[in-house]
Amino acid sequence: MQHHLVLKTAGLPPKKTGTLVIYAMEGKPPEGAAVAIWQATGLEWERTARAAAFAGRQGQVIDILTPPNLDADRLLVLGAGKPDDGQTHGLTGWADRGGSLMAKILATRAGKAAVVVDGPEATPQAIAELAAGLRLRHYSFEKYRTFARKEELNGEPGELAVTLCVADKAAVDKAIDKRMAVVAGTLLARDLINEPANVLGPEEFTGIAVELSAMGVEVEVLTEEEMGKLGMKALLSVAQGSDRPARLVVMQWHGGRKKDAPVAFVGKGVCFDTGGISIKPAGSMEDMKGDMGGAAAVTGLMKALAGRRARVNAVGVIGLVENMPDGKATRPGDIVTAMSGKTIEIINTDAEGRLVLADALWYTQDRFNPRFMVNLATLTGAIIVGLGHDYAGLFSNSDDLSAQLYAAGLASGEKVWRLPMGPAYAKLIESRFADIKNTGGRAAGSITAAQFLAHFVNDTPWAHLDIAGTAFGAKASETSTGWAPGFGVALLDRLIEEHYEG
Repeated sequence: MQHHLVLKTAGLPPKKTGTLVIYAMEGKPPEGAAVAIWQATGLEWERTARAAAFAGRQGQVIDILTPPNLDADRLLVLGAGKPDDGQTHGLTGWADRGGSLMAKILATRAGKAAVVVDGPEATPQAIAELAAGLRLRHYSFEKYRTFARKEELNGEPGELAVTLCVADKAAVDKAIDKRMAVVAGTLLARDLINEPANVLGPEEFTGIAVELSAMGVEVEVLTEEEMGKLGMKALLSVAQGSDRPARLVVMQWHGGRKKDAPVAFVGKGVCFDTGGISIKPAGSMEDMKGDMGGAAAVTGLMKALAGRRARVNAVGVIGLVENMPDGKATRPGDIVTAMSGKTIEIINTDAEGRLVLADALWYTQDRFNPRFMVNLATLTGAIIVGLGHDYAGLFSNSDDLSAQLYAAGLASGEKVWRLPMGPAYAKLIESRFADIKNTGGRAAGSITAAQFLAHFVNDTPWAHLDIAGTAFGAKASETSTGWAPGFGVALLDRLIEEHYEG
């Protein structure tokens, strides 16, 4: 059980604090406002650094307990790396620095910490990223624990107050407020993915999305009956083996001009995926509670846009189902008709996410005529084989949109890599009995899944992000303790901010 985190800013460090943090660049003693703090200790810099084997590289630390002449329990001197590191790695380097800092603060078990952040690279935007890293790394999902492991306790339950000591408090506060809106969206996505499936089904997920209406998001919910009248038989075929009814949730943020067409985001929301009749192996099936990672990212994005009052019109559409095997479940060999009128032979009921997206994509482009559509889905295990857990797979019919997403990925730290599409791959999903089939087999599995989705986007500029390797099962990083990092929210927010606002 951790403290509640309170982030504050100030011009000078508090007179008394638990842990005081300053930085030193590689090969240099502390500079700027940190000089007076270090000099107050009366310690010799070169001798101390040599004894601690400290060269100022990222990750290095000098830890001084009860530092002389300072009203603090602890002084941490952290390596800041080379002066150009912030530029080399962009603002994501500052988020990583914040995550690393939080890990060190938590290790001290302090209730209060003050961090001196200055220097020419410490712009308000950079400090906002540092704050984001602090908050993201502090996150934990412990609501179902009835105990806390002793080694994980950060003192007694209460507040962890971290004060960032900065030169321009007003500018930094403004930048942090904006960045924290996106962090809140990321943390919502993490919470949704971490929830067990017995707690979070389609109806419960819908209830959480509806709560965004309090922030000004217009939320509309389509029931199974309403989807049936629209002809969404592909989506409904996935849900028919479950006692839990499917839902399609439409979220709209009206932050731009009325005449501006919206940007649109579509998420796969399989709240639990057994594979259906084509049932999955038992090993790691518990992870399939995260098969709604695309819907979680879209919902988190809508919260982020509303939270920072983004100047854009945006639509988020999520198809929520549970894929279960019973007497009513879809069988391999069944043929269904999608909302578009296209017929689909279902070869494998475990290739279900693309059936959900088929109707959700068609509905979105048909109703909203958006400037572009991006769908996110934990779609294929094949993408993990190809790209591991560091990059999401990108497939698109638009070179411009692909380039924008790639750049936004580098800037946000949520990276994407484009893979090919084309007639040779489209041929693999041709069906003997229907217009197309829902899987082309093991070869190029991620690509044929994208080729399937391309049938339902018409001429709309479109990108498909296969986030099976990045939405859950991810390794720990500086800003995440692992498994569910909330991938996609920061990426798409950056895409909108840089290209589609105003």
